[in-house]
Amino acid sequence: MNAFNRFIMLIIALLLIVVPIFLLLVAFKIIPSGAVSSVVNYDAAVQGLSSISVSSVTTATRIIIALVGLIVALVALYLLLRELTFGKSVARGTTIDDTPGRETRLTAKAVKSLSEGAAREAGAVSPSVSLASDGKPYTVSCNVKAAADGNYAQLATQVRENIKDTLGRQKVPYEDVEVTVLGSAS
Repeated sequence: MNAFNRFIMLIIALLLIVVPIFLLLVAFKIIPSGAVSSVVNYDAAVQGLSSISVSSVTTATRIIIALVGLIVALVALYLLLRELTFGKSVARGTTIDDTPGRETRLTAKAVKSLSEGAAREAGAVSPSVSLASDGKPYTVSCNVKAAADGNYAQLATQVRENIKDTLGRQKVPYEDVEVTVLGSAS
């Protein structure tokens, strides 16, 4: 996912968290509706929210509101956590050859494509590669699915060795290759 898409997803996730909290603060009169009306001109919505009282809401309505709020909060949390990278520094690119006049640089996207191709070549189905880099060498994490009748351990070993071989032939520095078989593709 590129930076623009990540930025949009982060904005949506934050809005899904902030807007419901703000509306609840207005509905329970913690934030006065007059202050909100002077900043944002949506008097009809503020009037509707200010007319809500706790005693007029039935138990079934409270349960529905709670479930909708929980679903919105979980979606927002999922989107937010998906965009954060805990403990992994994001890989950018690597220089293969820095000889003057023969500089060769590979982007992280190219290394990811090489790794996914190597995994498919080894028999993996739907490979998904993520890269991390604390310096120059990459840490490659590859999630794959196996054929329905495949041997998971053998597939993981073949994929790992094929990725190492492919990256080695391209002179891409790597520190470690981790392969996780998620199950069968059927």
